[in-house]
Parts: sequence; C-alpha cells; structure tokens
Amino acid sequence: MYYAILAYHEEGVVQSWSKEEDAKLMDELLKVNDRLVQQKSLGPAARLGPTKSAVTLRGEGAGVVTDGPFAETKEQLLGLYVVDFPTLDAAIAAAQDLRRANPTAVYEIRPVQLYLPGASLETREEE
Repeated sequence: MYYAILAYHEEGVVQSWSKEEDAKLMDELLKVNDRLVQQKSLGPAARLGPTKSAVTLRGEGAGVVTDGPFAETKEQLLGLYVVDFPTLDAAIAAAQDLRRANPTAVYEIRPVQLYLPGASLETREEE
C-alpha cells in the first residue's frame, strides 16, 4: 500500500539555517532516502518551495487564486514522500527514520487512496 509521509516544519526556522546546516540535514535525509530506494519502497519525493511563492485556489466554479499559504498555521508543509509498504507500521518506521535525521520536523503519515505515476519531472526553461 502507498503512504504519503508529509513533512512539516516552521518555515522561518528552516530558512534561518545556514547553507552548511541545511546541507548537513539534507545529507542525513538522503541517507534515509537512499535506503528506501534500495528497499524499493520510495516513490516520488519533493522538497517544496517557500510558501511566499505559493498560491491557493479555492471557491466555486473556476475558483479564486489568492497569494500565500492556504492556512494560518505555525508549521507549513515543506515536503513529501510517497512510500510503498505493506503496513502502516512499516510506513511509520520510515517516518521515524526521517525524524531521526530531522528531529525538529513533524511527519504526518497518511494512506494514499489513488496513486497514478506520471511522467518524470524535467526542468523546463521559462517561456
């Protein structure tokens, strides 16, 4: 079964890290990532851009686009992993590995009810 592991953190704290601190954390997270790849349990994973670059679409019909994050919260969704494990307990164990690498983050583990693999993501030049 597929599970989404959603990584939350206070965006201001993350943005305050030096390049060296961020690189050290990413090295630790990539060790977990590599292990999950070797286990053939890791699907797409992404580190999201800052919420100040985000927009929210809500409302009826075509909706209304507004600037910024979708909710007033202390922590923001900063990344996600899609993992494939036979049980929720196994997905929780993977999230615990991520938390050991980044102990100040919060991880939400949620079953994925529909997973449609898409085309690979390639960097495109702005037109």
